[in-house]
Amino acid sequence: MLAGLLGVGGGLVIVPLLLVSFARQGLPAASLMHLALGTSMASIVFTSISSLRAHDRRGAVDWTIVRRITPGILAGTFFGTWVASRLSSTFLKWFFVVFLYLVAVQMLLDRKPRPSREIPAAAGTNAVGGVIGVISSLVGIGGGSLSVPFMVWCNVPVHRAIGTSAAIGLPIALAGSAGYVINGLAAHDLPSYTLGYVSLPALAGIVVASVSTAPLGARLAHSLPVPKLKRVFALLLLVMGTRLLYDLLRDGR
Repeated sequence: MLAGLLGVGGGLVIVPLLLVSFARQGLPAASLMHLALGTSMASIVFTSISSLRAHDRRGAVDWTIVRRITPGILAGTFFGTWVASRLSSTFLKWFFVVFLYLVAVQMLLDRKPRPSREIPAAAGTNAVGGVIGVISSLVGIGGGSLSVPFMVWCNVPVHRAIGTSAAIGLPIALAGSAGYVINGLAAHDLPSYTLGYVSLPALAGIVVASVSTAPLGARLAHSLPVPKLKRVFALLLLVMGTRLLYDLLRDGR
């Protein structure tokens, strides 16, 4: 529902919850974050399709922006999964915590752009897509927490930015899922029923619920006060980030 409502992608919620779930199941600590990121990416394939269709029916997807940004998104995301597979689970957790705090602060500040600012040309948009793809793959998200602020910063109306972000989430999720599957095939000590760094049972459970609720979020996005909801969501991110930070500091003692 959050993916459709706020355009931020469910990964910001899915990854922390998967970390808690996987840890309680006793999965290997060295692969814990990689499995959470890969599974989150795979689930976003389904939620982004469901969400973008709902937004597109309302004419809220700017396909010109999607076409411009997709090549950079694909290259950046796939490269990011290669980098992530070579980083430790602890480093990725720290990176995720810092990212949660940054997203929360950005949502709370909600700075307005200059009226003259516009979406850059194809080369510039492609470069932005590459950066969004790399960061999204390192935190297991559909990129909405980066692409929505970028588009709003370029004076794209917020509802259109959210709808377009849902469409951008699909190439991020496809490249990210493929990257985590391929880079995880050689990993050792992974649990049963995994495909690379994707947990198939967890993926199935997430998809069953999320595919039906993403369109609901998209409908609500066109009728509810999104800016106010984003502030509430920002507080939720701060709470989750603080919980993960506490766990990291506790485990480091």
